[in-house]
Amino acid sequence: MGCAGSTPKTDDNGKNLKKPKPWKHTQAITPAQLRQMRDEFWDTAPHYGGQKEIWDALRAAADSDLALAQTIVDSAGIIVSNSDMTLCYDERGAKYELPKYVLSEPTNLIRDG
Repeated sequence: MGCAGSTPKTDDNGKNLKKPKPWKHTQAITPAQLRQMRDEFWDTAPHYGGQKEIWDALRAAADSDLALAQTIVDSAGIIVSNSDMTLCYDERGAKYELPKYVLSEPTNLIRDG
């Protein structure tokens, strides 16, 4: 009787994470512009409510691969309402909405600027 083959516990914190569906920005942007948009979002997001610790965990999860992101949200007690993490809640019921641009790159990202 070991842990081998056992399914990971989800604590009913919602769904297993998936990458967001491919999306297109309103205009083609460079990686630098995408980084700036992400930085601005993460800098201002905590001011709209919720706990800073949860925002920090969401940022870490957004910057990680899916397996690590799943571990981060599970350990932080984040309830994932949409499997692509665009809508999450904390254990107190505070809502956290993440734009797709912090979770994945647009299909019209300019590779060589």
